[in-house]
Amino acid sequence: MAWKDVLGRFWASVQPGRMVVADPCAYTIKSHGTTVARDHLRDWLILLLLIVIEAILFAIHPFYRFVGRDMMEDLKYPMKDNTVPVWAVPLYAVLLPIAVFLFFYLRRRDVYDLHHSVLGLLFSVLITAVLTDAIKDAVGRPRPDFFWRCFPDGVEVYDKWGDVVCHGKASDIKEGHKSFPSGHTSWSFAGLGFLSLYLSGKIKAFDHKGHVAKLCIVFLPLLAACLVGVSRVDDYWHHWQDVFAGGLLGLVVATFCYSQFFPPPYNDNGWGTYAYFRAMEQSQSNDTNSAQNQNAINVHALQAQVMTQETRTNSDTFTSFSSHRQIPSPTLEAMELGPK
Repeated sequence: MAWKDVLGRFWASVQPGRMVVADPCAYTIKSHGTTVARDHLRDWLILLLLIVIEAILFAIHPFYRFVGRDMMEDLKYPMKDNTVPVWAVPLYAVLLPIAVFLFFYLRRRDVYDLHHSVLGLLFSVLITAVLTDAIKDAVGRPRPDFFWRCFPDGVEVYDKWGDVVCHGKASDIKEGHKSFPSGHTSWSFAGLGFLSLYLSGKIKAFDHKGHVAKLCIVFLPLLAACLVGVSRVDDYWHHWQDVFAGGLLGLVVATFCYSQFFPPPYNDNGWGTYAYFRAMEQSQSNDTNSAQNQNAINVHALQAQVMTQETRTNSDTFTSFSSHRQIPSPTLEAMELGPK
């Protein structure tokens, strides 16, 4: 029973109905989805542009930085497979947060929250990806396992300036110059960092009531992102500086993108979007204006009714007075004719 009480109190804290008195069916995908998507058409087009830029940055060759014989001592770590495969990154950094967004939409039926959270997440991930790959290509830092990518047979070859002359697979050599910053880490912190901010606002983690258990939910996505970063160092695909820079980059971009659509998590309105509150204010303003117009119509109708009633009363009084003036009294005529 104790656990049921705890879970019940936690679920009540995330119930939107406890936060604001509003019609849960007022802003659904069916009623407002097309309008919201049309209003942000340019944002979706920019997302497509970011995808094209990311594809170009991924395809081009990075800068082949000078790598001398003495530098190879720190680049002889063994080549290992990724603990976290590349295909798994979009699953936990994009699809998992979207599943959480859909869960809250099913509870609240707020299309503004669903649309803006998905749009903000995609912007966070794609902007981070573009920045990460642009920096990778510009810096061209060798990975910790660069030696075995360059010299898979262990035979070292250098030119007259002391730079490496690699004879390994072209794809391995190209990937070997993309160490800084870590793409796995930046993507993880961009997606899971955005999810962490989203959850902190939804469950009111900073409501000044001292519920530290809520912070465990907020830190859980960040913990997963940190473990991904650690795996990149353990797999010898990145130096620790690469992971640190990638995590910082992803978290900063996620914060900026989240702030475009949501109030800060410590704000009293941190559980909803700016657009939702604007729509609520507009709706209340329209209701107030409608009520005022209806009251004005009722007042005019009442005034017209009063004036009609007064006119009718005056007309009846005038008619009664005229009838008394025109019809002489028979008793008076008899008295006047009597003496004659």
